[in-house]
Amino acid sequence: MEAFAELLDRLVLTPSRNGKLKLLTDYFAATPDPDRGLALAAITGDLTIASVKPAMLRTLVMERMDPVLFGYSYDYVGDLAETVSLVWPDAEAHRMPNRSPSLADVVGALQAASRSDGPSVLAHLLDTAGISARYAIIKLVTGGLRIGVSARLAKQALADLGKIDAAEIEEVWHGLDPPYASLFAWLEGKAPRPEKTARALFRSVMLSHAVEDNDLARINPADYAAEWKWDGIRVQAVAEGGLRKLYSRTGDEISGAFPDLLEAMTFDGALDGELLVGHPPEHTGTFSDLQQRLNRKSVSPKMRERFPVFVRCYDLLQDGPEDLRALPFLDRRSRLESFVARLDPARFDLSPITAFTDWEALDDMRRHPPHPVIEGVMIKQKTSPYLAGRPKGPWFKWKRDPYTVDAVLMYAQRGHGKRSSFYSDYTFGVWAGPEGGEELVPVGKAYFGFTDEELKQIDKYVRDNTVERFGPVRSVRADRKSGLVLEIAFEGLNRSTRHKSGVAMRFPRISRLRWDKPAAEADRIETLQALLDEPKLVVAKAG
Repeated sequence: MEAFAELLDRLVLTPSRNGKLKLLTDYFAATPDPDRGLALAAITGDLTIASVKPAMLRTLVMERMDPVLFGYSYDYVGDLAETVSLVWPDAEAHRMPNRSPSLADVVGALQAASRSDGPSVLAHLLDTAGISARYAIIKLVTGGLRIGVSARLAKQALADLGKIDAAEIEEVWHGLDPPYASLFAWLEGKAPRPEKTARALFRSVMLSHAVEDNDLARINPADYAAEWKWDGIRVQAVAEGGLRKLYSRTGDEISGAFPDLLEAMTFDGALDGELLVGHPPEHTGTFSDLQQRLNRKSVSPKMRERFPVFVRCYDLLQDGPEDLRALPFLDRRSRLESFVARLDPARFDLSPITAFTDWEALDDMRRHPPHPVIEGVMIKQKTSPYLAGRPKGPWFKWKRDPYTVDAVLMYAQRGHGKRSSFYSDYTFGVWAGPEGGEELVPVGKAYFGFTDEELKQIDKYVRDNTVERFGPVRSVRADRKSGLVLEIAFEGLNRSTRHKSGVAMRFPRISRLRWDKPAAEADRIETLQALLDEPKLVVAKAG
């Protein structure tokens, strides 16, 4: 358990991707089964502990210390797991002198416990562990490690361990279960590659690079095809031998939220496309519409009727038993056209190829798309095979320029992980109301878009200008005479009945700190309301 706790600590404090990869690879190489497999499952989100919920943890710690003192401690530290691990009474009498429990011991005890026994089992484990091990145990039971490691990065570490391509990990991943003993045996050359006994498996997706300066000047437009980039979620629809599954781009199965789409997957193959709401080809709903169905375990008939979904198909990865990924893009495209023509047109349609003569013409199309749910263009090399990961050169994405607005910082909250000591999550607003009686109304939240140095500057501003506290949240001085103006970039705007301002931003982030601009000169709500009337802006009813 101590080794796993140390891994979490070091991952939180290591900012670089390569540094995190080395930490993971070294841990997997040095740690025996089943601990390393259980650690992998925890990192990828595949470890289930049903006997303990975060609310139980709060109850346990409140039984051991003054609730007000705990509240102050949590406010200061900013992270629940870190706070509890530090304030939990040190019970040396309970600690085993010769042996620290292994990760397998801890997980086994928690998974074997019933819902009623869970709190007492957890309390005993925390009593017998040191501070760092307590922190790791709490992270396990709350289900959110927040260590800056994605499932994709963990799989890359496995690939580095076995000196293979990460796509090979993806190919076998969905047929395996924790603690992944057969996977590690294969990676260490002790056993053959695990057989793909499961059907309808996920295939590692091909990703694109954003167009940067001089990228287009180095390539010939005649060698590339273009298609619209739709604002839904990238999915993979896979059907094999009667088994049907829908995956997100990261390989998470989301079939449960879309049973109506699965009913229409009457094929054997694997499609890559964009999940959208609406009735193709005329009506395509917004991302806000799609959010009504995402992350749900079940969907009512009424919701299915109100928010019908379909896949706008980009690529065909497998046709029956034939793997097409090694074929050139145009050959796969020809096969895709024939494949989609046989499917239910209410559930599957084809993403059209968009003709263009040169990059200037495509730029004009990108800036003025024909539909509000288009967020840019995709540029694909005509001869490119379907490659796992993000190879540089074959595919580019050229997104529409973001919208910007000047808003005033209103509230700040502590971050998590390495940001737990900083106020890094910000709520901002714009002016509303008649002249002379204006007030700030919140229009969004953002926690990225700034540098580490700028984070320190904003954190100091928050601490120096706090006017009120609400638990971990600080209200910051913001009026016509004082306030920090933030330039906010965002991709779209939705109408919202849940927000006082009546609007909700899509993908807001801080693009610039406007230390030079007086708070009174920040934008008004009318500026955003006018944007809602622009035909190219994503408009929807949110909430």
